[in-house]
Formats: sequence, C-alpha cells, structure tokens
Amino acid sequence: MDPRVEKLARVLVHYSVKLKKGQLVKIAGEVAALPLIKAVFAEAVRVGAHPYTQIRVADNEETMMKLGSDAQLKHLPPTAMMEINKIDAYIGIWGSENTRNLSGIDPKRQALMRLSTKPVMQKFFKRFAAGELRWVGTQFPTLADAQEAEMSLSDYENFVYGAGHIDAKDPVAHWKKVAKEQARVIKILNRFDKIHVRAEGTDLKLRVKGRKWINCAGTENFPDGEIFTSPIENTAEGYVRYSFPAVYGGREVEDVRLEFKKGKVVAESAGKNQDYLTAMLNMDKGARFLGEFAIGTNYQIKRFSKNILFDEKIGGTCHLAVGQGIAEAGGKNQSGLHWDMVCDLKKGEITADGKVIYKNGKFTI
Repeated sequence: MDPRVEKLARVLVHYSVKLKKGQLVKIAGEVAALPLIKAVFAEAVRVGAHPYTQIRVADNEETMMKLGSDAQLKHLPPTAMMEINKIDAYIGIWGSENTRNLSGIDPKRQALMRLSTKPVMQKFFKRFAAGELRWVGTQFPTLADAQEAEMSLSDYENFVYGAGHIDAKDPVAHWKKVAKEQARVIKILNRFDKIHVRAEGTDLKLRVKGRKWINCAGTENFPDGEIFTSPIENTAEGYVRYSFPAVYGGREVEDVRLEFKKGKVVAESAGKNQDYLTAMLNMDKGARFLGEFAIGTNYQIKRFSKNILFDEKIGGTCHLAVGQGIAEAGGKNQSGLHWDMVCDLKKGEITADGKVIYKNGKFTI
C-alpha cells in the first residue's frame, strides 16, 4: 500500500478530529476507498476510540431513486438521527468507482431524496457549532476520480497527496502555519460588513456584519485552504458567473449564472444541464439563498479537477454556496441543499466597506 495512505490516516485522526480514547467515531466511504477506511479504522483503534464503519453502496442509492415511491424517497431512517446525536467524530472518505452513477436520474427525484436528509444536516451543523462533534472529509484517489480530473492514477495520487502536503516530513506543521496566517487575515475581516465581489461576469454585493469568518486549515476538510463565512441571508444583490463547471449529485452544470435580489436567486441560467440547476434551486425555500461565501487560499492546487474538495480551495478563487447556512459562522439559512460553485478571481477584486482587501487572486491586507 502507498505509505502516504497511512500517513494521511494519522493526520486525520490526530490533527483533523483530534480523536480521544473512548470516543465514538463513524468512518464512512464507498468500497473504492477501502484502503484509507481501513487505515483510519486501525489508527482509531490505536488511540483507544470506538470506531465503526459505514460502507456505502452507490448502486443502492441509484436503485432507490429509480424504483422508490415518493414516500420511500422522503423516508429518513430513525437510526440516522440517533446516530448523529451520539457520535463524537465523523470521518468521511470520498472516492468512487463511478462519479456519474446518478446522471440518469430525474433531477426532481434527486432533490426529493436529498431533502429527506435535511434534519440530519441541520443537527450535524448544530452539534459541530456547539463543539459537540468533530468531523473531517477527505479524498482517496480512485481511477474514476482520476478520470474525472483527466489525469492518470499516479498523477492524481500525487495531486491529492500534494494538495494536503502529505509528502512533507511534517504535514501538520504546514497546516498550523496556514492556520496562523489565516487567523491574521480573519482578525481584519471580522471588522467589515459590506462585501463587494467583482470579476468577469460577476458583480455581487452582500453583507456579513455579526457573522463570523472561519479559519479552514485541515480540520474539517483535508486538504484545506479557505476562509469562509455565512452572509446575512437577505443581503445578496447583483449577479455572479461561475468560472468552472459546478458538479453535484453526479451532474455537471456548465457556465452557471445566478442573479440575486434581496438575497434570493431570482434568475438562473446554465450552458449545460440548466433543468438540473433549476430543480436543485427549487428543492426548498432556502435553496435559492446563499449559505456560504468563501475565499480559496491553497496555491498548491493549480488546476481544476471537477472535485469540489479541491476546486473550492484553489488559491485565487472564491466560492458562493447556495442552500444550507453554516451555524458555526452564524448562518441561519435552512435547506437540504448546500452546493458550492467556484468563481475565478485572478483578474478580480473584493472590497470590504469600500476598501480593496483582495486583488488579482491575493489578499492585500
């Protein structure tokens, strides 16, 4: 096995979720990610925690969406809420055998099934914000994900582990350094209210007074590298054109443009799969409002890979997610959707209360 797998497992267990003896930890992923699932499980056992695994079968989700009744799609197993109330930590491992297995599903049925998980999502973020639950999501490099990124498997492995600095002698030292620099920037950002983002095809204003900027340095996502907040829900005004394709639920939506009034998406368009975009935005009342505004700070990630874990972290970009707000940042929007979409700012700028704080892909503060 690639020695970087076990090294990543140690970082996830000891740095990202800081797992302790006696804690209950859920480790979830598809069969394709089994090497990392096993390595994380073993490290959790060494700590003295109580790990258990959930091996997801992607075909079962597809079968339910194709054959299930509306009542079945809306059904939330009672064990799901019981679990989210009990676990101390969650480690999600992404990596699949087929990144497009849901591409043939009716978008409305996808939205219906996603909506069923809304109570779990809300409880998850609430417990996390209260410090009752720690979590991290990461990527295991698979053939399907390598193909999606248009790379060979070996190149994709180097891309994945390189983005997390797993090749470094001490990856944690790197992420602690990132956290320190981002903390400096956040201290300044927390003073501002009015944010104005301008780039090609984008002119968007929003407000963040009273909300909290969050320092992301490998503790919730790995790899990481972003600073985010949840905008005040009714303040987004203007329009945004997302530079990169937006991938969600096995569908790729290209050339997305959203127009906002009083915080709500009032018009949407896409060059590809617009019906899917509209279906997701119509999932519930909160799906047309922003739940997150973030700035990517990982300059080690130099290319788009159609994997939001990496794409939203690209240094010189921002992402604005429609749907569920993040309680940790003070977000109040409620939705079964949380869809991050990425906008290139390498030729753009961000002002805060009229002051330029970010220009041509870099902070100026």
